[in-house]
Amino acid sequence: MDLKIYPPMPRRKDFRIGILGSGFIVNDCHLVAYRKAGFNPVAIASRQVAHARQAAQRHAIGRVHDDYDSLLNDPTIEVLDIAVPPDILVPLIVKACQRGTVKGILAQKPLGMDHKEALTAVRACEAAGIRLAVNQNMRYDHSVRAAKALLDEGVIGEPILATIEMRGIPHWQPWQARLGWATLRIMSIHHLDTFRYWFGDAERIFCSTRPDPRTKFPHSDGICTYILEFKNGLRCVGLDDTWTGPAREGCPADVYIKWRIEGRNGLAIGDIGWCKDPYTTPSSIKYAAKSHPGFQTPIWQESWFPDAFAGTMAELLCALEEDRAPVISGRDNLKTMAMVDAAYLSAEQHTAVSPETAPI
Repeated sequence: MDLKIYPPMPRRKDFRIGILGSGFIVNDCHLVAYRKAGFNPVAIASRQVAHARQAAQRHAIGRVHDDYDSLLNDPTIEVLDIAVPPDILVPLIVKACQRGTVKGILAQKPLGMDHKEALTAVRACEAAGIRLAVNQNMRYDHSVRAAKALLDEGVIGEPILATIEMRGIPHWQPWQARLGWATLRIMSIHHLDTFRYWFGDAERIFCSTRPDPRTKFPHSDGICTYILEFKNGLRCVGLDDTWTGPAREGCPADVYIKWRIEGRNGLAIGDIGWCKDPYTTPSSIKYAAKSHPGFQTPIWQESWFPDAFAGTMAELLCALEEDRAPVISGRDNLKTMAMVDAAYLSAEQHTAVSPETAPI
């Protein structure tokens, strides 16, 4: 069957894209994927103009702006790709809306500091007539998309239990220390959004966290476990373990991200390639059903990092062409942000919390 691992591409690929940010995620993911897809990044700005120049030279971007405001004032930019820390993200989105010159914005996740800030960004874009998409790029990992196709086609039947298990050591960003976040808003947000992508919105979340011994800055959410409860009885369980044992302190490592969906008629099992060496390792899937003897094991060459990042931008560009909201719209992402906020509240209160109380 067609697992639909490749997202639709826009007919027009020459939208003039301006990039805000020049860190790893831009240099090694966004711009690599955009060039492979044939997209058209034409300008870049960063907090440090020297970094922007380096990125421009590496990726053949024609114009380097001295600062964010200069790029925002460029009337030739049609689409903004904003990949900056979350504490400065929403003010830049609001500034872009005040200018009103761009047609669409792809914003890095998380969409601001919390649900309240995300709502500010969504309302500002809607008032300005700007399409806002959020870079929830795990939805475009090829194994994750394959699982969605299996669910949509009913291959494994009604889902009963789903799990995502991460035993991985992320590279924390310097800005996380000043915000006091480790895992929930940085890694777990991917997994919570993936559960939403696969199954829709949960009624409740129960989350328990503890600090990661390796992470030195103050935080509460180093190691995170959570259960999502759905009205139809489905349960989703996430375990995000950034410790993984003393893998960097002399113990042999066992690092992975795996997911599993068990249905009434079959099951699907995935292995995410991002945390392997190299990080461009393709993800994989195997699936089986009662009507098909043996596991099916399709393979592909593309990987989450960097190839999935073409999918998020492609979705925004398709939405602009078709005059519709992106599937990964800011308004949809409010539900992911509400789930993350509910997870923090659940961990603090030691009780299950409904994300439905957050305004949308």
